[in-house]
Amino acid sequence: MTDTLSPSRDDFAALLDEQLQGRDLGEGQVVHGRVVGIEKDIIIVDVGLKTEGRIAAREFGIGEGAVIPKVGDNVEVYLERVENALGEAVISRDKARREEAWTRLEVVFADGQPVNGAIVGRVKGGFTVDLGGASAFLPGSQVDIRPVRDVGPLMGKEQPFQILKMDRPRGNIVVSRRAILEEARAEQRTELVGQLQEGEVREGVVKNITDYGAFVDLGGIDGLLHVTDMSWKRVSHPSQVLAVGDTVKVQIVKINPDTQRISLGMKQLQSDPWDGVEAKYPVGAKYTGRITNITDYGAFVELEAGVEGLVHVSEMSWTKKNVHPGKIVSTSQEVDVVVLDVDSSKRRISLGLKQAQNNPWDAFLETHPIGSTVEGEVKNATEFGLFIGLDNDIDGMVHLSDLDWSVSGEEAIQRYR
Repeated sequence: MTDTLSPSRDDFAALLDEQLQGRDLGEGQVVHGRVVGIEKDIIIVDVGLKTEGRIAAREFGIGEGAVIPKVGDNVEVYLERVENALGEAVISRDKARREEAWTRLEVVFADGQPVNGAIVGRVKGGFTVDLGGASAFLPGSQVDIRPVRDVGPLMGKEQPFQILKMDRPRGNIVVSRRAILEEARAEQRTELVGQLQEGEVREGVVKNITDYGAFVDLGGIDGLLHVTDMSWKRVSHPSQVLAVGDTVKVQIVKINPDTQRISLGMKQLQSDPWDGVEAKYPVGAKYTGRITNITDYGAFVELEAGVEGLVHVSEMSWTKKNVHPGKIVSTSQEVDVVVLDVDSSKRRISLGLKQAQNNPWDAFLETHPIGSTVEGEVKNATEFGLFIGLDNDIDGMVHLSDLDWSVSGEEAIQRYR
């Protein structure tokens, strides 16, 4: 006969379930719990085990904005150990928040979306960022687009970051504030470029000067003002025309929609001095100009601001041959020149220096007609004859066949060596 006071098979199964309740709660997981008591700064939470767990109230937040749970509230906690030496469950709200944050951040990272956080501390090589429960590393190079000397204003301020790397087993998260700023600047640049038009005139501020030009801020976007577009006249270095901080009026010369590069010009706002240059400088006319540059093949002469002509080395002297132009003229020297040719399409003017001077050969022939006898000094003896210095820097040559009737040319040359 069955004892009615003994538990039935169903009751025994229920008791066994109750006894084993919570044993399927694995350590190292976030579990649901209920606040069953509060003792001073300790929150007592029942997570369904034999005994409750105790959490310091500070783990739920400190200061303004902190939300401390009340008795009966449901909370999520991290189960570190089912039972410690005192028979209590070891639980943590901080670690639960960290696990929640990691799960949330992994989704954000997979989607490539930014995440809000705050810089809370400084460490070697960078800073620590709180991402709502998870701690991340912000390298110093990823704080801003440009180096930041004082990070104080950024500390504790909630702002967006881009997750660059996540390694959950190692608890490693690397974030970047710079990536967010660069993306915002790129969007702003695209918007501004869309508002600009080639040929448009704008005011800007010179931000930087290089050897090849100047970068001008057009109000959130920079354009390059190349040195060749600063003035119609020759400019050796941009600093001759501009200084950092100058406000300048420029024309948008070209916009590259693919690279978003903007080319600017200042000379385009001035009249082109080459317009009508053929009428201003007719062939055969004589002008005074200034030497601006000397090369191996000649010298450039500025006729007016923005208009230069070339005196080829062959047009520099009636008498000096195979001589470097620098030995005939010097930079900044004023000289008289004659226009030999004008090609406005190529913006070239050929000038002659010797043509603006009397030809000493004409004067020599007037005083020394062919057949007359002249005296001179032997300047050089070569295998084929002698070079004789005459009047007005004119040199004459006596060929070896015309040196002496009585001896060979070679023997005659030996007398002058």
